[in-house]
Amino acid sequence: AAATSFEDVAVILLAGGVGSRMKADRPKQFLDLRGKPVLQHSLELFLSLENVKRVVLVLDQSYRSEFADYDIEFADPGAERQDSVKNGLAACPEDAALVCIHDAARPLVTKDAIGRVVDDAREHGAAVLGVPVKPTIKECTADGAFVAQTLERNKLWEVQTPQVIRPALLKEGFDKVEAEGLEVTDDVSIVEQLGKPVKLTLGDYTNLKLTTPDDMIYAAAIMDLREAQRAADP
Repeated sequence: AAATSFEDVAVILLAGGVGSRMKADRPKQFLDLRGKPVLQHSLELFLSLENVKRVVLVLDQSYRSEFADYDIEFADPGAERQDSVKNGLAACPEDAALVCIHDAARPLVTKDAIGRVVDDAREHGAAVLGVPVKPTIKECTADGAFVAQTLERNKLWEVQTPQVIRPALLKEGFDKVEAEGLEVTDDVSIVEQLGKPVKLTLGDYTNLKLTTPDDMIYAAAIMDLREAQRAADP
């Protein structure tokens, strides 16, 4: 297959969260992961994509000085995720064909996976990395006390980031979400509200979102394993 082109792709890297579940003295995107802040792993990966059009880092102003040496644009975090994405979108070049939105709390995404989801979005308008769920998922009653039903596992995917969308589609979705006061939990939900297709791109189970202290241990172990594999198979 032909190599993915990134020259018309703008990246929005979301790093504005405060990470209350990590029980740490700073937001999770600044915790140390193998000698670097979590955020730096994905920032450097996206900047290494060949001819990437722009990388926009959505980051509180108080933390920006640490990243002043990078060739990036900054945008302000918003009250909700969609507000942060909207601010990031405003900092993207007008002529970007695709916007690639990624959570800084997912430092383990690979270049191959990014390429796959970008290719799918180019073809379909919107795509999201995800993996079929492994456990059995049960829906509970409204009070959370009992099982309401067991959901069909073969129809369930756990979605990740990047989520890649044509900017015009994202803007149209934002207009609808605002006009109708809709709640959306991720970026492609905005496209779903328009009734437009979103391609599921098979990702990797290792693309963890760092949420709890245990996740930091898993992430470091996965990075160690990858490094050992590279050393064994240069």
